[in-house]
Amino acid sequence: MTNRLSAPVGAPCWADLWTTDVEGSRRFYSDLFGWQALEPSPEFGGYWMFDRDGAPTAGGMGSMGEMTADNAWKPYFCTDDIDDTLKRAEASGATVRGGAMPVADLGVQAVLSDPTGAVFGLWQPGTFGGFTVIGEHGAPSWFELHTRDHPTAVAFYRDLFGYDIDPVSDTDDFRYFTFRARGSDEDCGGIMDSSHWLQPGGEHWAIYWHVDDAAAAVESVKSLGGSVKQGPDNTPYGVLALVTDPAGADFKLRANG
Repeated sequence: MTNRLSAPVGAPCWADLWTTDVEGSRRFYSDLFGWQALEPSPEFGGYWMFDRDGAPTAGGMGSMGEMTADNAWKPYFCTDDIDDTLKRAEASGATVRGGAMPVADLGVQAVLSDPTGAVFGLWQPGTFGGFTVIGEHGAPSWFELHTRDHPTAVAFYRDLFGYDIDPVSDTDDFRYFTFRARGSDEDCGGIMDSSHWLQPGGEHWAIYWHVDDAAAAVESVKSLGGSVKQGPDNTPYGVLALVTDPAGADFKLRANG
């Protein structure tokens, strides 16, 4: 478990859900994790936050006009200069989907696709720095990129955020690198070579949410109308499961082994 006042530059600092089922998603995640779904904000197009023990832990948004939600979770990475980060990301092959946009005095956001196609966000904090707790029940636990072009992805994020990269395994059977933000001594995510099973265009960031009991959480997912794609499985990294909410958004569960 990690408590922090602010995220290091380059570290995941926020996550939000773009869903076609706003009311269903608000109920599902509140019931699953014990979150409180705050009221949607008309000022921000209906965006809402999920609170965990009185502190924001994630956000949500429905379809926007003709832009139908993709039913996916998206991570945001902290930056102290979003314009410069966007410029360097584009120069390295990223595509800007939504340019820098101030969100009142809370901060500035942007959304991109990396050179392999995975969608992620940037967040330059103002008065709001993102989530502050990691590794407790209902809080973020891990962030993991699945890509068919591992070398390109590693180089892109390393150069963009100045990550320290550690190869956990570097074989054709299992290629997985972890990364640390500058000045941090804790790994905050991983980059997996998923070329053996990932379909073209399937590159994505997976978000793990910590739970006290993975088996119980999986049963709750099913009882609340979601589905289970894999697990729960005992691994060296904890008890893991891949699940889907009722609208079709994938996410992962992680419990201590």
